[in-house]
Amino acid sequence: MKFLLVFDFDHTIIDENSDTWIVRCAPERKLPNGLRNSYQPGHWTEYMGRVFVYLGDNGVKEDEMKRTMTTIPFTAGMIDLLRFIGENKELFDCIIVSDSNTVFIDWILKAAEFHRVFDEVFTNPAAFSSTGYLTVQHFHAHHCAKCPKNLCKRKVLKEFLDKQLERGVNYTQIVYIGDGGNDLCPVMFLKKNDIAMPRQGYTLEKKISQLAQSLSPVQCSVLVWSSATEIMSYLKLLIKE
Repeated sequence: MKFLLVFDFDHTIIDENSDTWIVRCAPERKLPNGLRNSYQPGHWTEYMGRVFVYLGDNGVKEDEMKRTMTTIPFTAGMIDLLRFIGENKELFDCIIVSDSNTVFIDWILKAAEFHRVFDEVFTNPAAFSSTGYLTVQHFHAHHCAKCPKNLCKRKVLKEFLDKQLERGVNYTQIVYIGDGGNDLCPVMFLKKNDIAMPRQGYTLEKKISQLAQSLSPVQCSVLVWSSATEIMSYLKLLIKE
């Protein structure tokens, strides 16, 4: 009996958006209007690439970025939840599927000593170039019209589950914890026995309730949370069963 926990990262594990937090490193902690207005819907990764070039051009180095990123607060109750999962790893496989990037997530999890809680992290690959600039790439290519160009979380989840099945791992239940519009696609992939846990007041919760109102509800159960202690209470019930 094993459960799969799937976490989004921004506004779910951490209480901020890691990509917008990095702007604190910019001169006067803001971006020029031309750069800010250059974002085009569905092309966030390209936009962040331009942000990283701007930071590099202004002499912002890796250690300063790291210091800034590791000050992001975790969501209420999340530290206790991640400790609880870490203590019960024999029952839970745990992955992150995020539109952030490998460098930011790695820094934040390692600084808080939570990197061992997660079996895999699926996010946009990032690295520092030989000139010290942070670069980011698309996670994969896909054909899903609902998702941003660089990442379809449903595709990630489906491929992960297929790979686990090949290894003989079949999950009793999938618990999906997220907040954003790009979490709806994987939630719609979940089955009747699974559970979606959207964060209260965020886009995912609103989109799930709109679907219910238009009489095409998601198949899985839905449990809204505002503090991660509510998620922990649910997981404790699960393992008692």
